[in-house]
Amino acid sequence: MTIGQTVPDTRLATEATEFVREVTSDLIYHHSRRVYFFGSQMGRRRDLSFDPELLYIGAMFHDLGLNEEYRGSGRRFEVDSADAARRFLLERGVPEDSVRRVWTAIALHTTPGIPEFMEPEVALVTAGVEYDVLGIGYHELDDARRAEITALHPRPGFKEAILRAFTEGIAPRPETTFGNVKADVLERYVPGFRRGNFVDTILGSPWPE
Repeated sequence: MTIGQTVPDTRLATEATEFVREVTSDLIYHHSRRVYFFGSQMGRRRDLSFDPELLYIGAMFHDLGLNEEYRGSGRRFEVDSADAARRFLLERGVPEDSVRRVWTAIALHTTPGIPEFMEPEVALVTAGVEYDVLGIGYHELDDARRAEITALHPRPGFKEAILRAFTEGIAPRPETTFGNVKADVLERYVPGFRRGNFVDTILGSPWPE
C-alpha cells in the first residue's frame, strides 16, 4: 500500500478489525475502513497530530449502532455505536481519556459544525465520514490516492446502499432523528414519517408563556 499510512499494527487495532468484521456487513466494514483512510489523509493535509489507533477505533465502530440488535434501544444509533466502542476499549484496559475521545468522535459524527473544533481524533472521524458519504472535501485528495483507497475498499452502489442501511437502522426508532440529519433519510424513505419540529415543540410545551 502506498497511500501514506496503513492500519495501526497493534493488538487493539487487530482485535477491533476482527470484531467489527464479524458483526457488521461488508457495506459497513468497507465504509468504516475508508473513513479511517480518508480521515487520516485529511489529518495529514491539515497538519493535525492525531493518534492513529484511536482514529481507527472510532472509524471502525462509528456505524455499529445500525446493527439489528440495537434497533430497539430507543437511543440514537450514534450513542449505541459509541457505547459499543467504549465497552470494547474498557475491557482492554484503555485509559479513560482515550476512551472518552473515541466515544465523543463516534457520538458526534453526524453533528456537523462541532467536531472540527475538538480533538483531532474527533474531528477526523467526522471528516472521514463526510468525505466518504457526502463528498465534502472530495477534491482535497488527488485522484490517484482516492482510487487507491477505493480499490482496497470498494464502494459499488454505495450511495443507495448506505441510505438503505441508515433507513433500516433508524426507522424502528424514528424519534431519535429529532434535530439531526437522519430525519432527512426517514422523510425520504419511510412513508408516513413526520419529522419533529423545534418551533412546534417550544410552542406546544406545557409552559403557559
